[in-house]
Amino acid sequence: MKVQKVFIVVYLGLISLGFLSCSRDYQPKPKGYNRLDLPDHNYSITPDSLPYQFEYSSHAQLLKDTSWIREEHWVEIYYPLFKATIHVTYKEINSSEKLLREFLNDAYVLTSKHQIKANAINETLVKTPGGKSAMIAEIEGEVPSQFQFTVTDSVKHFLRGAVYFNVQVQNDSLAPAIDYMKIDAMHLINTLDWKKR
Repeated sequence: MKVQKVFIVVYLGLISLGFLSCSRDYQPKPKGYNRLDLPDHNYSITPDSLPYQFEYSSHAQLLKDTSWIREEHWVEIYYPLFKATIHVTYKEINSSEKLLREFLNDAYVLTSKHQIKANAINETLVKTPGGKSAMIAEIEGEVPSQFQFTVTDSVKHFLRGAVYFNVQVQNDSLAPAIDYMKIDAMHLINTLDWKKR
C-alpha cells in the first residue's frame, strides 16, 4: 500500500513537471559557431637541413611531407589546434626559364582547380622584403584551400605553399582560423630566404 502511494505521488509529480516545463513562447536560436581561442603569433626558424629558411608558427609542428609524390625538401606545417596544414614544396630552377614557366604553370593549375567551388580567386603579385617575387592567391568560397602562394628568385629557387583545413565545416565558422593562418603564411613569405650551397 505504501509503495502504491509513493508510485502515485512520483507519477503525478512527473506529469505536473511535464506540464510546467512546456511553454508556448519557444523561439528558435540563431545559428552559431564554436568559439576559437586564437594564440598569439610566435615564430620559430626552420632547421639547417633545408635549402631555404623561414619563420613558422611556434604553435605548429614542422613535419616531412607525407604525400606519395613528396620530394626531399618538401615539408608540412601542421596546426593541431585548427587541424590545418601549410604544404610547402620546393624546386630548384637551375637558371632554366623553361623550368620556371613549368613550375609557375603547375602552381596556376593547382590553384585554378578550386574554381568549381570558388566564388572568387584574387591573385596579387608582391615583392618580399628580401626582393623575391611572390604570387599570392586568396580563394573565396567553400574550398579546401583558401590561401596559396609561390615565391621565387626567378633564377635558382621556387617555393610553393598552400593552406589546407582538414575539417568539414563551413568557411564562415573557420573565418578566424583562416585569417590567423593567412597572417602566418604571409610571415613565412616575408621571412623566406635561400641558403647558399
